[in-house]
Amino acid sequence: MKDEEIIELIRQRDQTGMNELVSGYGALIRYVISPILSDEQDREDCCSEITMRIWERIDAYSKERGSWKGWITAVSRNAALNFNRKNRFGDSMEEMEEHIPSGEPTPEESVLLTERREALMTALKKLTPTDRELFYRKYYYMQSTQQIASELSMTVRAVEGRLYRIKKRLRKQLGGEEGEG
Repeated sequence: MKDEEIIELIRQRDQTGMNELVSGYGALIRYVISPILSDEQDREDCCSEITMRIWERIDAYSKERGSWKGWITAVSRNAALNFNRKNRFGDSMEEMEEHIPSGEPTPEESVLLTERREALMTALKKLTPTDRELFYRKYYYMQSTQQIASELSMTVRAVEGRLYRIKKRLRKQLGGEEGEG
């Protein structure tokens, strides 16, 4: 079944769309969350949460903003990070919330974050496709260096070296200190 058909079925609240989503994209979802969640039960729970999130937020998907696969990947990654964070802090966070200042950025911080994000995206576009893939795999999808090396037929040492040079180049482009970690 084509992506557009799956999207339309989910928008119409047809269970067939969810079945097609799971059969067509379940492996991708597991691939994205496995470096983030080490426990098998957590991964299964998170997969269920991701499919529900896609079901509930299907109207947030826009073909103009990116691909279906990219959107599923982003939803999966963010859900896994949130799931991991929630499990790490547990219910104690709920008790503390009323005493914690708002995590929302101030208007000034929002402008700075937007400028930094745009500068990073511009710098990433200047990287070669291979270097950009390495960067995303390591720092966006949180894959281990070993996994990256294995899947790209490289040595661990080669991956580490490339990542070091990529970080150094990005730091220089973004105006950071040359000697920073």
